[in-house]
Amino acid sequence: MRGIQISEYVKGPKELKVTEVPEPKQGPNDYLIEVHAAATNFFDILQIQGKYQNQPPFPWIGGAEFSGIVLATPPGNPKPLYPVGSKVFGASQGSYATKILAQETTLLPVPEGWSFRDAAGLFVTAPTSYGALVLRAGVKAGDYVLVHAAAGGVGLAAVQIAKAFGATVIATAGTQRKLDVAREFGADHVVDYREADWPDKVRALTPKKRGVDIVYDPVGLVDRSTKCIAWNGRILVVGFAAGTIEKVAMNKVLLKNISLVGIHWGQYAKFEKESVPVVWKGIMELIEQGKFKGTVFSDKEFVGLESVPDALVALGGRESWGKVVVDVPESAGKSKL
Repeated sequence: MRGIQISEYVKGPKELKVTEVPEPKQGPNDYLIEVHAAATNFFDILQIQGKYQNQPPFPWIGGAEFSGIVLATPPGNPKPLYPVGSKVFGASQGSYATKILAQETTLLPVPEGWSFRDAAGLFVTAPTSYGALVLRAGVKAGDYVLVHAAAGGVGLAAVQIAKAFGATVIATAGTQRKLDVAREFGADHVVDYREADWPDKVRALTPKKRGVDIVYDPVGLVDRSTKCIAWNGRILVVGFAAGTIEKVAMNKVLLKNISLVGIHWGQYAKFEKESVPVVWKGIMELIEQGKFKGTVFSDKEFVGLESVPDALVALGGRESWGKVVVDVPESAGKSKL
């Protein structure tokens, strides 16, 4: 098979090469899957440089998120959930290849009517945003929700989920194109956070300038967001895409009676397993109702494993929006399923 194998750390995505690599060997609990699409994530860029907290032993295949078709079920599982030929998506080390191994707990069925491309970008972003807004912040009809970096992968998921629950969404982004994209995905109002007075503009969009009820922040704008949050508001700490981990003066939290709420979706499978199926059930219901759609970056297409470096550059350079996904042509895996 073909894949992007890492035998030593590289300085950046442009150094990645597609080569012939050994076929993956199934363990008793492994599904063998033909990859049809692979999504990119910021941690992929960190990982190939040796800067991520989870670094596999050399050699390893890059990438994590994918969608594809089951080629073989786990040898040790007499009643597999996904039979041969099933369309699935999920996350497992090694998605930048024509085949991948994954365990059942990391797989879900591709939603009816969804393409492999759309499904490939669903596993990380959708549950992060659903878990944050629904489980952690209790979003409800009538809430005003501020979504920072709203044109990013988790941002567009957050916009759609908040709207589905009846909230009014105020979206921020740093370019006109991204502001337009946020509107296309349902944002009621958009604000450019490059403008110094963006907190004032956000407050002006709320009833009697009271401020927003929920702030969804994957960037690192907690401190400034305290200026436009309402009494009893909740600020969701989702990530630090701006590169700086903030320090917030806690008197601001006290004076407005607000809550700072973290969301680490990746650890739910370890610490709160019972919530995982609840979250996915909610997401799938929104999809069935037509209230949640794929968030794949469509301004430029990336086809074939050879385009993975360009896709990662687009992601890392912030020129993209949504999820940057690479199509892996079916002929690459030689499957006719």
